[in-house]
Amino acid sequence: MSLRPDSDQEMPLVSHLTELRTRLLRIVAAVFALFAGLFYFSQDIYALVAAPLRAYLPEGATMIATGVASPFLTPFKLTLMVALFLAIPIILHQIWGFIAPGLYKHEKRIAVPLLISSILLFYAGMAFAYFVVFPIMFGFFASVTPEGVEMMTDIGQYLDFVLTLFFAFGVAFEIPIATFLLIWIGVVDVATLRKSRPYVVVGCFVVGMVLTPPDVFSQTLLALPMWLLFEAGLLCGSLVKRRADEEAAAEADSDSASNDQPPAAQP
Repeated sequence: MSLRPDSDQEMPLVSHLTELRTRLLRIVAAVFALFAGLFYFSQDIYALVAAPLRAYLPEGATMIATGVASPFLTPFKLTLMVALFLAIPIILHQIWGFIAPGLYKHEKRIAVPLLISSILLFYAGMAFAYFVVFPIMFGFFASVTPEGVEMMTDIGQYLDFVLTLFFAFGVAFEIPIATFLLIWIGVVDVATLRKSRPYVVVGCFVVGMVLTPPDVFSQTLLALPMWLLFEAGLLCGSLVKRRADEEAAAEADSDSASNDQPPAAQP
């Protein structure tokens, strides 16, 4: 049994489970509907994703498929992942519909912009990886290929590599949301995060070193956006926290003023 903040009615556990099942089925149906619509273009989708690497392959070189079923399964897997990425707004909308009745009004006002921002930032991270990081990364790989070695990448290994980077950059671009939530729910305060800034900068460059090739330029391309996004989350969190503190102070002053008023005279 659970009590919703906006009502005095209790929802039984069975109703929660039924609603959860319904929303999960909607998510699965949305993903498969997108997959069915994209499957016809699976070969074109893979060609688009492979374009950053193919641009740096030596003349006459091509990508290869070492597995018997790889020419079919690899584009199939990519199309399914693309459908999942495109369904993220639907997935988050269903999650929001499930948890929203249990939130207070002031929480809803914050949660909706956070959901929209998280979707946009995730897609921005993927776009940044594709248009900025991939060309630099694959250009570096092609430039350091030893003499006598022909660069011919397996399509399955390439897909696993780029999907990992897409997810890593998408999650990395969620740093402002994570920073804001830490401040908003009171896990850490703004002063503590500001004092931890040097450690955050070092951590960003460590993550950049792990996820990118061993050259300073590629590492900086990931570390700098992560640092700037942390600063953006810190700024937004401090502004919202300051506003909440001001509203709480104003409410306390109002309550104090009402308590200081003398009681009305009895007739």
